[in-house]
Amino acid sequence: MRGASIAASLTAGVLFLSACGGGAGGSDEATDGGPAGEGTPITLEFQSLSDQPAAIEATESIVAAWNKANPDVQVEIVPAGWDGIYDKLITQFNGGAAPDIIHYEAASIVPFAVDGYLADLSEYLPKEFDVPEGILKAVTVNDEVIAYPTELQSYMVFANKAMLDAAGVEIPSGETMTWDELRGLAKASTLDGKFGLGWGLKSPTAAFMTMGPTFGGTYFGGTGADAELTIGDGELAIPQLVNAMNTEDKSILPVTLTQSGSETLASFYAGEIAMTIQGSFQAANIAKDAPEGFEWVVLPPLEGPEGAGQAANPQTLSVNIDSEHVEQAAEFLNFFTQPENLAALNEADALIPASTSAQELMAKNLGDDPNWQTVLSSGQHMTDAPYLFVDAYAQWKDTVATPAFQRFLAGEIDSDGLAKELQAGWDEITA
Repeated sequence: MRGASIAASLTAGVLFLSACGGGAGGSDEATDGGPAGEGTPITLEFQSLSDQPAAIEATESIVAAWNKANPDVQVEIVPAGWDGIYDKLITQFNGGAAPDIIHYEAASIVPFAVDGYLADLSEYLPKEFDVPEGILKAVTVNDEVIAYPTELQSYMVFANKAMLDAAGVEIPSGETMTWDELRGLAKASTLDGKFGLGWGLKSPTAAFMTMGPTFGGTYFGGTGADAELTIGDGELAIPQLVNAMNTEDKSILPVTLTQSGSETLASFYAGEIAMTIQGSFQAANIAKDAPEGFEWVVLPPLEGPEGAGQAANPQTLSVNIDSEHVEQAAEFLNFFTQPENLAALNEADALIPASTSAQELMAKNLGDDPNWQTVLSSGQHMTDAPYLFVDAYAQWKDTVATPAFQRFLAGEIDSDGLAKELQAGWDEITA
């Protein structure tokens, strides 16, 4: 089965075990008041959100390698889950109890940077950390790099090869695939009571905004409280396309528009849909959970009139500005984000490394698996996400955008009504 080697590869990974630079504790004093290297070592608290067993193991291995190579600067992992972490961080920062190193995501860590809680890491960022410009912009606030990006996901099209073959269509194999090609494939493979596409859009805002740049849809201009919302052709293009495929082509399984991505996979495995759009991380789940003999492929990244760029919201590592050891914490981040370490972590988490060199190494480690090669190629198309720097974005997303998109997909409002609801809700929130 194509893609089966993904599951086997997820436990693999080569960790960068050598020392980073000349050691991290050379200039600061240790916790007992003496110079680093004399007495009690510095201890850095690293609050990690990794919750998958393989990712936890990879994180622990990286930290163990650091601790072995740097006896004067020890890193202690403080496990924390994703649920409720935003409120927890607020409490930690307000109480002066935030850890030295903070694992999170760009969309949620930016507000803490704006409020002055995170150290500027610009001077510590090594030239060898070859992160594409669009991804680096996602962690840059007021010209300060406030986090190291580590892991990414993109939206990919997963296909049942047998169903596409039965429809007599040619499976795209280029570097990218247009939205028009996707629509054509979906129409052609809607046969005998089966549908060409299933897309879990129960929570559609993230998908529409992440993929919006392919049509020039940026949604926001400006930053902070001065940001302005724009709803034009680029922003409406993907919702309108989904609506057309559903109501005109009748090539989308309607129930999937009210389901999560994971729920939609059941229809994919059952042969009820030929294709499904999912977060790239689902490649690992499909490889593990698909029925025996189920032959699946990952189609090339989707491209629109403005390219194949998807808005980047990477997982991140930041440093508490009040840490007594900002320099040492930054040196640990330099170690953590070495290509060997990022490749191992992303293999374990079934995600895409933020740096080009780590993506290339991961591709090499995974061999000739065509599905993962396609997923990894999408990482090179990531672009900046303007909504990350908008103060009222989270409130607008939850209270306005998501219900408006849901109403549109349900046929309760047309595209003009959708645009009006999105704008009016924004105006009300920011009045």
